[in-house]
Amino acid sequence: MAEPDPALLQALEALVEPLTRGDPMSPLRWTCKSTRQLAEALHQRGHPMSAPTVAVRLHDLGYRLQATTKTLEGTHHPDRDQQFQSINTQVTKYLQHQAPVISVDTKKKELVGPYKNPGQEWRRTGRPRHVNVHDFPDKTRGKAIPYGIDDIGQNIGWVNGGGDHDTARVAIESIRRWWMQMGQPRYPKAYKLLICADSGGSHGYRVRLWKRELQQLANAVGLEVTVCHVPPGTSQWHTIEHRLFCHISMHWRGQPLISHEVIVDVIGTTTTKSGVTVTANLDTNAYPIKIKVSNEAMASLNIRPQAFHGEWNYTIKPLR
Repeated sequence: MAEPDPALLQALEALVEPLTRGDPMSPLRWTCKSTRQLAEALHQRGHPMSAPTVAVRLHDLGYRLQATTKTLEGTHHPDRDQQFQSINTQVTKYLQHQAPVISVDTKKKELVGPYKNPGQEWRRTGRPRHVNVHDFPDKTRGKAIPYGIDDIGQNIGWVNGGGDHDTARVAIESIRRWWMQMGQPRYPKAYKLLICADSGGSHGYRVRLWKRELQQLANAVGLEVTVCHVPPGTSQWHTIEHRLFCHISMHWRGQPLISHEVIVDVIGTTTTKSGVTVTANLDTNAYPIKIKVSNEAMASLNIRPQAFHGEWNYTIKPLR
């Protein structure tokens, strides 16, 4: 193949990266820039070239097809690293004393019904599963809102599969069910519990209902509950994301989640190479939203902030 004209290569790069190549008004700036489109644009600029040749030249220039990568976190909190060190210290101390440590979070909401689920599964040739063409939510089935709990010390996951709303009450009810069915039998002598959570969502450090419901949980089960929130903007580093949720997503890839029962069954058969097993529970309760917690109710909580970032690290003791 003949060596390409340098002007042609410059024209090609100006189309692929118009902002860095001095052509911010390129008509292809916001398109997918397929090789066919690039070939047509080059032809209009006096550089005839076929789509396959465009692909070859792009490879020669060091270009490859790549997806976007989530790395931009926004502004870093100056105490981010110190907070992670604080969490690690507390987790280590609890585990050394064989006290329960759990990581909690809400998994991504999933449409319930015959919808396309990313990924592929083994099927006989010509026999794919048939799903809806459009992803319009089915109002009768709603969405699945799995709330996950990762028991770090026991290497066991628990998922409460609800379909109502993502609220603090769902979070606390999920923790309560985990404790009554799995936590208490495994930690019969425990008097304290450490919860690691991210900073937002139903269990965010600013959510009043989360703290009020935690107080009620502590009163009911007699546990001293300490909560450590990972710093804002770092939820992707949260333990449960890579120890539990990613494996659930891989386990059900390519399978339409046709009912809440199917979702619970699939989650309950998830295992990992590291030995994590998962138990799933179907939650059919109704959870109201927009519940207000008064200043008087907050003042009645038996909550003790820690010296370092008390808004992120605090302990709620049972009220006697």
